[in-house]
Amino acid sequence: MKKILLGLFVASLTVSVNAQITTPQPSPLSKLEQKVGLTDVTVEYSRPGAKGRKIFGDLVPFGKLWRTGANKNTTVTFSEDVTIDGKTLKKGSYAIFTKPEANSWEVMFYSDTNNWGTPRKWDDSKVALTTTAKVEKMPMSIETFTITIDDLTNSSAVLGILWENSYAGIKFNVPTDKAVESSISAVMAGPAPNDYYAAASYYMDEGKDIQKAMMWIDKAVEMTKSEPRFWYLRKQSLIHAKAGDKKGAIKAAKASLMHAEKAKNADYVKMNKESLKEWGA
Repeated sequence: MKKILLGLFVASLTVSVNAQITTPQPSPLSKLEQKVGLTDVTVEYSRPGAKGRKIFGDLVPFGKLWRTGANKNTTVTFSEDVTIDGKTLKKGSYAIFTKPEANSWEVMFYSDTNNWGTPRKWDDSKVALTTTAKVEKMPMSIETFTITIDDLTNSSAVLGILWENSYAGIKFNVPTDKAVESSISAVMAGPAPNDYYAAASYYMDEGKDIQKAMMWIDKAVEMTKSEPRFWYLRKQSLIHAKAGDKKGAIKAAKASLMHAEKAKNADYVKMNKESLKEWGA
C-alpha cells in the first residue's frame, strides 16, 4: 500500500513539474491565403497591437529598416512570377522588409526568410525587388497590425499594410492572361500526342474497340514524326498486330527498333526483336 501511494505521489509530482501554462501570444500568428487570377498568394505574419503606443515615427522609427510585423519574418509566397512596378518578382517566398517614412515606404522583398526580426547582416544580393508604396492616412485607427490582399481583378491585386492610421499598398500583377491564352490554345488545338497515346493504350489493355485504338495511336505517331518516340512506335506495332494488320505491325516495330537502338534502350531493342521474330520479319 505504501509503495502504491509513493508511486502515485511521484507520478503527480512529475505531472506538476512537466505541466506548462499556455497563454495567448502578444503578437499572434496569422496566415492569409488568396487566389489572384490563377496565382496562389500566401502571407504569414505576426500581429502586434498598438496598445496605446504611438507607432510610426516612434515605436517604428522613420527611415529605419523594419521587420514589418513582429517575431519571425513576415513572408509572402507567390505560386507564379508576378510583376511590381514593371519589374519581375520570381515565384517563391520572400520576407517583406520596409523603411517607413511619413508619406511613403520603401518596400523590399528579401529572399532569405529565416530571420527573427531583421537580418543581423543585410545582404543586398538577397533583395529580389524594391518598390515604393505611398502612405494614405485613414479616418480611423487600426489597433492590430494587419496585412490584406484587396482590389482583386483577374490580373492584379494590392498587398495592403495597415496599422495605426496609416495604409501602404503595393500593387502586383499576375500572369493570368498568358496562362489562360495558353490553355485556350492547347484545348482548341485538340488532343496532344500523349492524349492519343494514353487513350490507345487504355483501349488495347482493356480489350475495347481496337480500330479506335489503332486510329489514336496512328495519330500520336503522326504528330511526333519529326521527333519519333520509340515507345509510341512500339505501342503502334502491338495495336496493329492485335488488329490483324501484321504488315503495319512489322513496319512500326522496325521503326521502333531503329530509334530504340539510337537511344541505346536495351529493353525496347529486345522487345522489338522478339516481336519481329514472332511475326516472321
